[in-house]
Amino acid sequence: MAMYSRVGEGRYRASEHTQGPWDPGSQHMGPVTALLVHELARTAPRPGLQLSRLVVDVFAPVPVAEVRVETDVARDGKRVQCLSASVHSGGREFARASAWRIREAGTPATPAQEPPAPVPPRSEEHARSWLGSGFGYGRALDWRFVTGSPMTPGPATVWGRLGMPLVEGEEISPLERLAVFADSGNGVSLAVDFATHLFVNVDLTISLFRSPETEWICMEAATVLGPAGRGLTRSTLYDENGEVGTATQTLFVAPRRP
Repeated sequence: MAMYSRVGEGRYRASEHTQGPWDPGSQHMGPVTALLVHELARTAPRPGLQLSRLVVDVFAPVPVAEVRVETDVARDGKRVQCLSASVHSGGREFARASAWRIREAGTPATPAQEPPAPVPPRSEEHARSWLGSGFGYGRALDWRFVTGSPMTPGPATVWGRLGMPLVEGEEISPLERLAVFADSGNGVSLAVDFATHLFVNVDLTISLFRSPETEWICMEAATVLGPAGRGLTRSTLYDENGEVGTATQTLFVAPRRP
């Protein structure tokens, strides 16, 4: 089974594998972000232009239901291109994104960080945790922690790989694999107890200096909380060949209601 099945042009039906941790009727933003990348790749493609920045603003939790993705070209240039996209369901807009593509050119590359560690063996402790067993998205990915733990608050370094297609019958790209994983930074580096607090991101910004190339994606994530109900998660992103960029999430933080 896949996270989504296509039901028409720009229209998809979400499966249980998109479920987030806060509400079984709402999607995790990882699959939604990857779906936006999937549709943006079909929008005004041009050889030599690569997606380098994606910003997703979340207006409300996206339901596990049929969704429609609309895309457009905001600016079309020879060397840079800006695209826009939005996610709708039931006549309502739930998320809006902007993406920059930058032309490829021969430039001197500075040394990039190597991956923090090779992909470690699977741990049954992680498979049994709330992350690996508690909701659809958590079960859809293979999680391999290098440092930190899904059971303990604090920074974490973790490898992840989606274990199923994003869209049924369609090949998933390395960029979509990164997008489906990059929204997990606040979950793997939680700063407060999941059982007592919400820490939901209202946005996600992915910035890349090179395109990912492999199935496994790694993040080094850390979350900081302020004194007034806000937080920030910063993640460094890697593929198996080294660093590729960063992801940031602005968090809404609040105690869970009894």
